[in-house]
Amino acid sequence: MGMPNDATVNAADIARLADVGRAAVSNWRKRYEDFPQPVGGTATSPAFSLSEIEDWLRKQGKKFTVSPGDRVWQRLRSTVDDLRLGDAVGSVGALLLFIKGYPAEWRKLAERENLLHLLQEALTRAVPDAPGGLEMLDDVELVRGLADFAEQVGPVEVFDFLFERYAETHSRRLLATPAEIARLVADLVEGRVVFDPACGIGTLLVAARAEVLLGQDVDEAAAKLTAVRLLLHDRHARVVAADSLRHDGFAADQADAVICNPPFGERTWGYEELAGDPRWEYGLPPRGEPELAWAQHCLAHVRPGGVVAIMMPSVAADRRSGRRIRGNLLRSGALRAVVSLPVGAAPGTSMAPDLWLLRKPAPDDPTPIHVLMVEAAEDLSLVRRAWGRFRQNPETEMAEPNCRTVRLIDLLDEEVNVSPGRYVTPTTVVVGETFERARERLRQLFPGELPELRAARTPRDLSMTTAGELARAGLVEIYQAPLKMTLGEGDLPVITSGDVTRGGRPSGRTSRDAGAVFCQAGDVIAPILARESTSMVVDEEGQVLGPQLYLFRADPDRIDPYFLAGFLRMAGGARAARASSVSSRIDARRAPIPRLPLAEQKRYGEVFRRLMAFENTAREITELSAALVRAGFEGLVDGTLDPHA
Repeated sequence: MGMPNDATVNAADIARLADVGRAAVSNWRKRYEDFPQPVGGTATSPAFSLSEIEDWLRKQGKKFTVSPGDRVWQRLRSTVDDLRLGDAVGSVGALLLFIKGYPAEWRKLAERENLLHLLQEALTRAVPDAPGGLEMLDDVELVRGLADFAEQVGPVEVFDFLFERYAETHSRRLLATPAEIARLVADLVEGRVVFDPACGIGTLLVAARAEVLLGQDVDEAAAKLTAVRLLLHDRHARVVAADSLRHDGFAADQADAVICNPPFGERTWGYEELAGDPRWEYGLPPRGEPELAWAQHCLAHVRPGGVVAIMMPSVAADRRSGRRIRGNLLRSGALRAVVSLPVGAAPGTSMAPDLWLLRKPAPDDPTPIHVLMVEAAEDLSLVRRAWGRFRQNPETEMAEPNCRTVRLIDLLDEEVNVSPGRYVTPTTVVVGETFERARERLRQLFPGELPELRAARTPRDLSMTTAGELARAGLVEIYQAPLKMTLGEGDLPVITSGDVTRGGRPSGRTSRDAGAVFCQAGDVIAPILARESTSMVVDEEGQVLGPQLYLFRADPDRIDPYFLAGFLRMAGGARAARASSVSSRIDARRAPIPRLPLAEQKRYGEVFRRLMAFENTAREITELSAALVRAGFEGLVDGTLDPHA
């Protein structure tokens, strides 16, 4: 290729070239005195001469491959430090654009002795509006090597290869949207012009199917990479490098659709200087809710009737500080769907994010009365089907599992909680079938009072309230134990959080402290802090409520206690809590409770009571079985049990 082999490689590069693990490279350095010495890098990430590594591998008889692409990549990495590598890859993209767009002029330019001096003008011609300008390529052999490689495989293929290597090298820093999530987002919007105001390295825009692509990002290198990626693939694109919220590069533009995966939790988003910004049509975003600023920024840039698909942290669906804006988005008809995505869908966080689908209301639009909720942790294709059906007829009943249309009136309560997990029961048919199979097997194992339930064909669409709203209506009283409560001594039995979780009798003791809450038969108790949401119904008078517990005392003529206990047990976030190994705060006051007449409540309550009774029986059998097995082993070992009896 006409390019000297003075490129450098690190341990990860050597491992990839030799097709071995990193540990093998570390072993070679320790075992072989003739292993090449570092020529640069740092103590923790040394750099080695590629030519010296090649010679050493040959002498050892080890198989390795250095492709033309890898040779160019390693040479490129050797020309700049890692912090400027993105700029360098962007400039390489501009060079490849020039070679692709002006092949004859490139051949003439390549023959000139002062190639590097003239190259800057050529790069500027290829990308006249390059975000942040173009890094000067000052290695003539690298430039000629790139051109030779492009002649062999094509300019687009060369850039895609180098970009992929760059993305792998800086995967933790770049935080790119996973490809399957990008494809999903692109499939949910349509239109001639698509805009991404936090485009990063362009993953969403590359996936978008539109004639014109607009992008903006605060990182100049990322914006430059996005521009050359799109232009090399013959996409009509314009990309700006600037902070979208503070310095809107498309203030006068409206797109047919907006797609966005904004930075989560960025508290310095411009709360003070942007307080009076006209984009906040649905309310001033709180300082700690930058994602609501991004959502409104996106809506400001989409035409009436256009769709916004924006990634949001799951906490944005129910944080108290954002409820006013969520309410306004719902009332206006802007928020049309919320989708729970799998863990890892938003890079840089271990949480499972949500995808909000918004539609900018047109002046003559009727006010929608339903919002689509989807739990898509295992099947992203479900989102495409459900969204397509919902857009055709928002009032249709969702036949798909893990989907539900929720009435607007049921969302506009005090909490304005738009978490799909609160409204969608995962895989209804599978849950029903699992229950039936488990019930029959348990009947075979031992007799017990098992409730007769059957799988529902479709989930019931019930009007919901919350325990907190029932309290405000005077139907339920809510109590908590005093903050300072003496436990351990005294003659009064205390129900602890562990007792509620285990379904056991009171295990604590206390004296008659001031402010103690005495339980009555029919009271419902639920924990404040737990790994899994649970509840119990008190069956005796005189027990004292322990710390970290709520007590719900219902009007028995209006609310059935077992009905209340059953729905409190599935408080918002219960499924997420079960997946966690640590306790988390569960606010049972926000648990969704159906609005049902007392007779219907009692039917639910009776089944809940029988499930709780069976749970206690099963728990006791489990404990006795474990004790029996343990005693059997111990007795046989110490001779107190006779195997011949």
